[in-house]
Amino acid sequence: MYLADRHRPAPPGAPATRGAQGRPVRVARTVVLLGLVSLATDISSESAAAVLPLYLTAGLGLSPLAYGLVDGLYSAASVVVRYLGGWLADRLDRPKQVALAGYTLSALARTVLLWTPGAAVVAGVLGVDRLGKGLRTAPRDVLIATSSDPGSLGRSFGVHRALDTTGAMLGPLLAFLALWAVPEDYRLVFVISLAAAVVGVALLALLVPDLRPAREARAAEPSRPLTVGASAASPDARRPTVRMLAEPGFARLVGAAGLLGLLTLSDAFIYLVLQDRNDLAALWFPLLFVGTNLAYLALAVPFGRIADRLGRARVMVLGHLFLVGAYVCASGPVGSLVVGVGCLLLLGAFYASTDGVLAAAAASVVRPEVRGSAIATAQSAVALTRLAAAVVFGWTWTLLGPGHAALLMAAVLAVVIPVAWLILRPAAVHGARR
Repeated sequence: MYLADRHRPAPPGAPATRGAQGRPVRVARTVVLLGLVSLATDISSESAAAVLPLYLTAGLGLSPLAYGLVDGLYSAASVVVRYLGGWLADRLDRPKQVALAGYTLSALARTVLLWTPGAAVVAGVLGVDRLGKGLRTAPRDVLIATSSDPGSLGRSFGVHRALDTTGAMLGPLLAFLALWAVPEDYRLVFVISLAAAVVGVALLALLVPDLRPAREARAAEPSRPLTVGASAASPDARRPTVRMLAEPGFARLVGAAGLLGLLTLSDAFIYLVLQDRNDLAALWFPLLFVGTNLAYLALAVPFGRIADRLGRARVMVLGHLFLVGAYVCASGPVGSLVVGVGCLLLLGAFYASTDGVLAAAAASVVRPEVRGSAIATAQSAVALTRLAAAVVFGWTWTLLGPGHAALLMAAVLAVVIPVAWLILRPAAVHGARR
């Protein structure tokens, strides 16, 4: 296999991969609870995100290039604190508290949208929201990995992402219903967004257990000496990224993911291409998010299981082939409903095969004490390179038009996928199952 996943002993209280009769057991309760937290939070974020592209471009008059800069800034803001969130989760051995701070920050940002601010303030709100998202993502994923059996990480992340995507699907649907009931009343959508964010924070604070990954890892392996991140007093705890990147498997995973991120556009940008070429009414724009998330919801768990069996890094790389297809469909014939639906399905398959799978791959090639830093490093590499992709695509759109720009992205991505595959290949460990 290409990138081997290390086998770790299950943490105390984690479910076994199979029961006494060899049947798969249920996913851990903590994973389901975190999925419900993400469900509520995604209702909040995606209901607002479903109208913000049109609000900024049509309502506030931003050009495609300016939107590309705002969208890129949206992603860059999360990069600033994404690693900090993972590092704090490892350093303090308190991932729940770090995640809670991130969720709370995003909820507070939603209150500003109720004032119907201008473009500059909206851009600032998006940045604060992404700061919260960056802070919470890695600690949340650490909680998922800590409460799961090492052999079923892909499945656990798939279940979480399926619940997460349910919220991502309901959010745009609620935005559509709100705009249908009261046309152009964006404030109503923002009220819904804030209410859902508060629910998510309450669920995390009250129901999710306060897991201690480093302490549980030491309890499972009492004879093992402290390693990176195991203690705040350890000198090595201050250099987790250096130590992780020295491991060939992890370094190659980050390199391949970052390279692919250079050719990865946000779904909102792809939807703007679809709307431009198919002349969709503003009322129907939020339903594009629903279509993609419906496909993601259906495929997240199956792709997680496939990744556990065939290799998480391998599935992550090959999942970008779906993105190539989505780019081609987005630039396809004007007025073609079939091509438009195909674009949404392919985009959903892309997210199902890459999002949670990347986190599972990063968590499986490092020790439990540095999972937060590892996941954050991999996700930050992708977020940072996607910033460059957003800006370059906005500039290319201005020069070539949306259709030709999307086709160019598809062609270059098709060339880069085999390169990423080759980057991962030397990381194989002979005889490893995954």
